[in-house]
Formats: sequence, structure tokens, C-alpha cells
Amino acid sequence: MSATFRSLRGFNFRLWAAGAFVSNIGTWMQRTAQDWLVFAELTDRNATAVGIVMALQFGPPLLLLPLTGLVADHFDRRRVLMLTQTCMGLLALGLGLLTISGHAVLWHVHVFAFLLGCITAFDAPARQTFVSDLVTEAELSNAVALNSTSFNGARLVGPAVAGLLIAWIGTGWVFVLNAISFIAVIASLRLLRINELQRHARAVRVRGSLFEGFRYVWRRPDLVAILTMLFLIATFGLNFPIFVSMMSVTIFHGGPGQYGVLISTMAVGSVTGALLSARRARPQLSQLLISAIAFALSTLVAAITPNAVLFGLVLIIVGMSAQTFMTTSNSLVQLSTEPAMRGRVLAILLALALGGTPIGAPIVGWVADTFGARWSLGIGVAAGAAALLVGIRYLVRHRGLRVYSESGRWRITIDQGPLHRPPD
Repeated sequence: MSATFRSLRGFNFRLWAAGAFVSNIGTWMQRTAQDWLVFAELTDRNATAVGIVMALQFGPPLLLLPLTGLVADHFDRRRVLMLTQTCMGLLALGLGLLTISGHAVLWHVHVFAFLLGCITAFDAPARQTFVSDLVTEAELSNAVALNSTSFNGARLVGPAVAGLLIAWIGTGWVFVLNAISFIAVIASLRLLRINELQRHARAVRVRGSLFEGFRYVWRRPDLVAILTMLFLIATFGLNFPIFVSMMSVTIFHGGPGQYGVLISTMAVGSVTGALLSARRARPQLSQLLISAIAFALSTLVAAITPNAVLFGLVLIIVGMSAQTFMTTSNSLVQLSTEPAMRGRVLAILLALALGGTPIGAPIVGWVADTFGARWSLGIGVAAGAAALLVGIRYLVRHRGLRVYSESGRWRITIDQGPLHRPPD
């Protein structure tokens, strides 16, 4: 098996990846259908309404942050995931039945989005840290990247299928099919070989452990820099449901099929970025800077494309740079954090990645409604540039970054040592 897929040698990770891939396809189908339901069926192409629903869905991870990381560090992650995945499946089924019966209104979507966000707040850190229970430490970076590949590989299929199904059988049935897809991941969790799971020291329950993750991150300037960069790009740059739906409908005058295809086209780049990350033995901070630059530039080009075909092609680069950034930041944080703190630190990472949406999505939606879709993409450009400046500041202050001229040639020096790693 090639180095890119080396972590799939293990039975447990291979089984988990298969179940998660099926469920991820359903998840992307639901995301596409939910955005389309709000944007084109329950409102008159209102991007702000989509932003509000995104805020309700992705806000709870930020609100529940101290608890979600604590659960991932102190409880059996496999059992936590079985509970959260079951609840998420039931929510998808409920929204689907409401939509099929013709009773769904906007406030129903608000309620379901908020409840889904609350459950996802506990599911996401448990799911991310559960990867370390399935593989050895040496394979963790590869497994994280393949986990991202699975999620984004599903994005190749899910939105395109959702677009076709919305036009063929209606939005509600897409939600029902997503509910059915959760059976795959729940079955994979039940069939895991428990005796082959990697055992890590559980966090000790002491007074103040609820907020220990914040103190831990605050003492680590490398983590502060990575998480700040992540917050900027995730909050203001990754609002793709708004960007793509507005460009598709208001600029290129397409329907649900074109919208689904454009989302899937971007996923081609996302899968490519995740696979490239999987090939690397260890992630490097320089990869974050390069991917931030690439994200800003490709988003700028996307904003000025004249037609849907060129827009879709540029989205490949946008997706590749965004996924490289997200996968690298996740791997850097996991590999440089001691196992007993990993759940709480990843909860902070995921809260910033998802919880910033309540701030960014309504702003991006308002800009799109007020000034047009192309201007909303400009916010993503600014986010990539700001993240780059944060990374450069860290390198100057803590890694001795210097740019100087010697004998008429420009040179760069930097401390290439590994990120700080506390003793296990």
C-alpha cells in the first residue's frame, strides 16, 4: 500500500473510513439541500437568510466549547459518537418528513439547524480525536489527512447528487436519505475491534480542568498563531454555501443542478489538497503560509470570472488551497499537543473553525445582498491575506524570520525546528 494510504492497513481505521465516507456523502447532500431550501424555496433568494441558518448551525460549538472538549477527553469516544450520530440521523429524518409533508417553514429550519449544531459540537471533537484511537502516533498525520479526504471526497458526490435529487424527487427526500446514511457509520462503530484500539492516558478530572485547554493554548504561541489563522479563514473565507449559491444563481443564472456541480467541482480541489497532505510525513508551518497565499489569490480570481465554467475551474484551486490549510492546521495541532489535552485543544480548534460562522456568515450574506456576489468573495481574499500576516508575525517573533540582501541576492533565514511538543 502506498505511503498516501498507509493508515488504511489497520482494520479499525479502514472500517471507520468506509462507514464515515457513506455518512459524509449524506451529510453533504443535506448541507446542499438545506441551503437550497432556505435560499430558493423558503425565501426569495435571500443570502442573509442562508447566513443566519449557518450561524445557528455552527454557533453552538463556540457556545458549548468548555464542555465539548471535556467530553472528548474524559468519556469513551466510541460511545459518544454512537449517541451523537444517532441523534443527527433522527434530526435529518425529522426535517425531511416536515419538508415532504409541505409543512416546513423557515423557523423550522432554524430550530433543526440549532439542534444539529448542538449535537455536532460534541460529535466533532470526539470524532477528530477518535482517529488517534484507531491508528498509532506515527500514522496519525496520515490518518487525519485521509479523514479529510473522506469528508471532501464525499463532497465530490454529495452536492451533485443532491442537486439532481432536488430537481427529481424534492428537497425533503434528500434529508431522509441522509438519515439512512448514518446507519453506515453507526454500524462501523459497533463492528470495531475493541481490543485493537490505541489506549491513551485519559485526562485526570481535577478542579479547573474545564478551562485547562484555554490555559494550555495560551502558553503556546505556536498554537495561538495557528488557531488565529484558522479563525480568520474559517470565519470569513469558508462561507462557500453563500459564495457559490449567489454566484450560481445571481451571476450565472443557474438552478440547483449547476449549484450542486459547482460545489462538487470545488471538492475536486479539496480532495487533491487532502491527498497531498497525506503524502507528507509531517506537516510544516510553512505549508500554512503557502496555502493562505494560494487561497487569497484563487478567491480573488474566482470573484472576477466571467462564466460558470471558469468559475468552477478556479474553485478547484480554491478548494485545494483551503483544504491544505485546514488539514495542515489540524495535523499540526494534533501532533504538537499531548494526548491527555488533545480533546480540549481540538474542541477549541473546531469551535474556531465552525463557531466563527455566526460572525462571518451573516456579514458575508449582507455584503452579497447589498453589493453583489463578487464583492462577498472579496471578504475571503482579505481573510487569506490577514491569516498570512498572522503567520509571518509569529515567524518573526518566535522563529527568527529574517529577509535580507547578500551579494545582490535576497535570502531568508528561519528556525526550522519542530513545533513545541510537551512531554507525554
